[in-house]
Amino acid sequence: MTVIERPTLENYAAIARNLSQEFVETAVERDRAAGSPTLEIARLKESGLLSLLVPQAYGGIGATWAEGLKIVQELSKADGSIGQLYGNHLNLTTLGHVSGTSAQKEQFYRETAQQQLFWANAINTRDIRLAIVPEDDHFRVNGIKGFGTGVAVADRRVFTALQEGVDLPILFVIPKEREGLTALHDWDNFGQRRTDSDSFQFQNVRVEQDEIFGHPEPPTHAFSTFLGIIAQLTKTYVYLGIAEGALASAQAYTQTTAKPWLTSGVNAASQDPYTLHHYGEFWVSLQAAIALTDQVAQVVQSAWERDVSLTFEERGVVAIKVFAAKVAATRAGLDLTNHIFEVLGSRATANKYGFDRYWRDLRTFTLHDPVDYKLRDIGNWLLNSELPAITQYS
Repeated sequence: MTVIERPTLENYAAIARNLSQEFVETAVERDRAAGSPTLEIARLKESGLLSLLVPQAYGGIGATWAEGLKIVQELSKADGSIGQLYGNHLNLTTLGHVSGTSAQKEQFYRETAQQQLFWANAINTRDIRLAIVPEDDHFRVNGIKGFGTGVAVADRRVFTALQEGVDLPILFVIPKEREGLTALHDWDNFGQRRTDSDSFQFQNVRVEQDEIFGHPEPPTHAFSTFLGIIAQLTKTYVYLGIAEGALASAQAYTQTTAKPWLTSGVNAASQDPYTLHHYGEFWVSLQAAIALTDQVAQVVQSAWERDVSLTFEERGVVAIKVFAAKVAATRAGLDLTNHIFEVLGSRATANKYGFDRYWRDLRTFTLHDPVDYKLRDIGNWLLNSELPAITQYS
């Protein structure tokens, strides 16, 4: 196990690369085992990278979104589950900033940096089985919430619940030790198997007033919904990382293990003209998606720095650019992770190599938000000058 030095704004990228290299060595084994990512989160805590986006004024590393999301990409090269968990965490650490009071912003930033807290969530607003009810000076929550990605190992757990008579879902955060929350251990999907995205049963769980989000200062502005856009870009970087990991693994296998086809007329698989053609296509498509996404990340960072001055029109334009990057990354990633077997050959289907995990991880993730709807929004903006509506996915 690699000894990890304390991260600074100068060395955090190197720390992430070392951690990614460590994770890739056990990726196939951990994917096969599935279950809770206890080890992975422990290593992230030890790395100090959990406070990457916390401003230095609150004790964090103070990286920008453009810098932080490259770390999501780096970790996703090794393991899509880790990339997803870490990306979600970065988003959630800023909830107090975007959707909370000034007191919540300071509290959660400082606690995360000082204690290296890991954040996870089950925010999915389409799951309406969780109810929250006022009780004296606090609230009580009962019901079930699905897709609790990483919640079982999280120090801070974020959920949404419905309150009778209130139109919008209530967003709240509770600590790991809060009583009444039980994992149902029902995550058994073919991909993202180490995210442990179980459903959770709430039995009379207490929620305090200051654990409720949704009261930003000022209360109504475009910035309060901007985290939804950043979440879209975060997923895009997970896609890119998974695709990069698949390409690197395939390249190594082709150079060291793959056999040339019997009628190819070459002595090594790396000399086969069709194999070279496929690799060229993979690389060009992926590089184009990465370049576009990195460009969009700079736009997102500029919008973030506008804070509460961000307008709804500006937010909408940023959303269109993020959608474009997501479409490009999805297409490049799915094409690559599906077609690498054209260059690997039948021996590469052996389970010990785990080449299928890249496609499984990416396909599981992309189905949560079909790019057809992103293309529709882009086309509607281009032809009708209409910006995307604000939803959970925009």
